[in-house]
Amino acid sequence: MKMKYITQGLALLVLTVFFSSCLKDDRYVDFGASGTIVEFPLGGKINFAADAITETPDPSDNSTIVREFAVNVASPELPTKETKLTLAVDNSIVADYNKSQSVVSYEAFPTDAFKFTNTSVSIAAGKRVAIVSVTFYKAKLDPSKSYMLPIKIADAGGLNISANKGIHYYHIIGNDFAGTYIYDYRRYQNGTGPGPGKIPSKGEGLPPDITNDPNTKVAISPITPTSFSMVTNYNGQNVAYTVSFTRTVDGSIVRYTDWQVTFDDDNLKKWADAGITNKVAPAFTLPPPATSTDPKFFELNYVSGGASGRYIDDTYHK
Repeated sequence: MKMKYITQGLALLVLTVFFSSCLKDDRYVDFGASGTIVEFPLGGKINFAADAITETPDPSDNSTIVREFAVNVASPELPTKETKLTLAVDNSIVADYNKSQSVVSYEAFPTDAFKFTNTSVSIAAGKRVAIVSVTFYKAKLDPSKSYMLPIKIADAGGLNISANKGIHYYHIIGNDFAGTYIYDYRRYQNGTGPGPGKIPSKGEGLPPDITNDPNTKVAISPITPTSFSMVTNYNGQNVAYTVSFTRTVDGSIVRYTDWQVTFDDDNLKKWADAGITNKVAPAFTLPPPATSTDPKFFELNYVSGGASGRYIDDTYHK
């Protein structure tokens, strides 16, 4: 099954709100003075996070992901004639972006890992918006590497191109542990869990009083090539672990050391707002993977809740 991710609805919503109320608002560009501007409504660095390709596609469909996006003619009046545009992939933007930051070093997408054929776009007279698409083949990529596919408005037929929203920065952050996992949640009605030295995933000690559906699937989402986040189920607040590690290559083996796990302040505020206190910081119940040959299995625990707290044990495994 092809997985299709459509930004058309959001783009049209943005446009409807924008053009109905903001054209002459001094917080925005006055198009009456500046003329017509062609843009990606949801593009630019301001929307960089939204251009992250984090979906885990169905491998039976060659790991295909389709992203649709809008091209917009922003003007004080509806265009009275057809607007012809040219879009293009420009890999020189990858190097420029890497120079602007040092967190993630991106490579250009291999040519066989995407398909973008909507390079010539026509917007009919009386219309502002065209919807185009780009297809990604995630199975063609090295999951440990980070890639960027910059799509720009290369030519607007003499119209002005937005300086801030003239590029879509589609990108994938490489991380050895990103992807979809089976998630098991166990809650103990106490602050001590199954008992000293007992491992919940092995069925040792006291049984939990609450568990989840054993077929639950969750995503481990990359933050950087050596850090990721994953959500715990306690209290339904979507609090996420932030996990980091050091990655080294030893011949054909990749080694992982210096594992750390935390709840950051923004996540803890979700619990605080719900009257919940984190009493024991998160920790690994079992050691995480030491090498790339180890199973991708994580078991973590913490204590949060009211007076006595609740012991939570989470496992994530392929």
